[in-house]
Amino acid sequence: MSSTVVSPAVRFPMQKDKQSLLWIAAFRINWLVERICALLIGIMVMVIWFGVVERYFLHLGFTWTEELSRYVMIWAALLAVSCGAFYREHIGLDIVKRFLPSRGARILAISLDLVSLSFFLFLAWYGMGMARAGLGQYATIFGMTMVVPFAAVPVSSVLTAFQIFAAMFRSSEPAGFATSQTQ
Repeated sequence: MSSTVVSPAVRFPMQKDKQSLLWIAAFRINWLVERICALLIGIMVMVIWFGVVERYFLHLGFTWTEELSRYVMIWAALLAVSCGAFYREHIGLDIVKRFLPSRGARILAISLDLVSLSFFLFLAWYGMGMARAGLGQYATIFGMTMVVPFAAVPVSSVLTAFQIFAAMFRSSEPAGFATSQTQ
């Protein structure tokens, strides 16, 4: 059984049938991040399931399942933010945009993109300091440094900032955007 990868040009046609390098990079990064999120969610479910079975039936005394599932959930949730930015599914004052003329809606969209981009760049900068501080902190059960869980903040922030930046130059929204916004 072979899986077929659909090209960005087929799934999300743009005006004049041109695909910029920025758009292709954003599409491929999002494709990868979506699969990583799915894998992390699957791992989290399996770890939690094992923890429940172990606690109530096997009685082995493992205590690592709760902590591991928490760190996996943090990574999955923060990485998923960049997927939302790719599809432009982040909070964007849609009600206000509906009552504005097209020029006003465009100005509002650009303003929101710039504020969001600035926020995620700041969060990436702050997150790098937080991850560095995690080198001196240790996880309760694993004994590993907290740099791995804390690194989710700058990694996801950089990915989200990139996706917002790429979306700012997109001439059309991904397929399904218009229908999801009107419901």
